[in-house]
Amino acid sequence: MAKKQLNPENFTEIMGAYSHGLSIDLGSSKMIFVTGQIAMDKDGNAVAPGDIVKQTEFVFENINSILKESDASLDDVVKAVIYVTNMDDFKEISAVRNKYFAKSKPVSTLVEINRTVKDGCDIEIEVIAVKE
Repeated sequence: MAKKQLNPENFTEIMGAYSHGLSIDLGSSKMIFVTGQIAMDKDGNAVAPGDIVKQTEFVFENINSILKESDASLDDVVKAVIYVTNMDDFKEISAVRNKYFAKSKPVSTLVEINRTVKDGCDIEIEVIAVKE
């Protein structure tokens, strides 16, 4: 079983023992795990604080970039976990989520949390994808 770390160049510097993504070769397919992504730019600044739609779109675009490092896309996502700091944002988040997952329709969990690791970032999304 071969593992490949997925860390796109335009992302924040890794500050610890983790990768943005991990691709595991299973022979006829590969499984890709994407660590929780928040709306933080490469310089460590929160993107669009207070704008849950822009933050959600930013996070989905980052996830797609990580998946591309393993020749996969959001269409290959089979599971998503979404953490939000305000469940009242559900409708806006759901609309963005539905756009990005129109083809894959993964199993999904949405949970309200107190905060993320970066002040001003109000959503965190992690996914698992399978690429045939």
